[in-house]
Amino acid sequence: MAYKSSGDGAPALAAFFDDLVRCETRLYNALNDRLRERHGIVTSQYEFLRRLRDRPGARVADLATDFAIGIGATSKGIDRLERRGWVVRRPNPADRRSSLLELTEAGAELAEAAAGTFGECLAELMGGTFEGERLAVAARAMGELRATLERGQVGVPTG
Repeated sequence: MAYKSSGDGAPALAAFFDDLVRCETRLYNALNDRLRERHGIVTSQYEFLRRLRDRPGARVADLATDFAIGIGATSKGIDRLERRGWVVRRPNPADRRSSLLELTEAGAELAEAAAGTFGECLAELMGGTFEGERLAVAARAMGELRATLERGQVGVPTG
């Protein structure tokens, strides 16, 4: 889609925002469907599992910050994973008010299996559009936007 602006950039930015949000929603929904079908989880659960695989010992507050979501929602999500036997909470020796989160063996196995599905699905959905230099340019632009928003604490949940 060509983005046309009257000079101040607003119409182009609004159209780009619309496309960005709709693409994210469609991709997220497609990933949800595939992960649910193959592994019995949804994308948000996979993201928590993946993050804990990559950062064992993270706290709920760390995940909330990483995902820019509230601590309450993060804690509920971890509770669900814990009930299914995929995550355990261990006492935090540095702060008794919080716990350190770790994947169980079953959680690690699920994270690994789901990673393959996640990667395959993303490649299937985005591969023809974003490859090589186009992917590098888009990733760089999104990374810069994300860093700017994070530095400015834009969109940080208040609860």
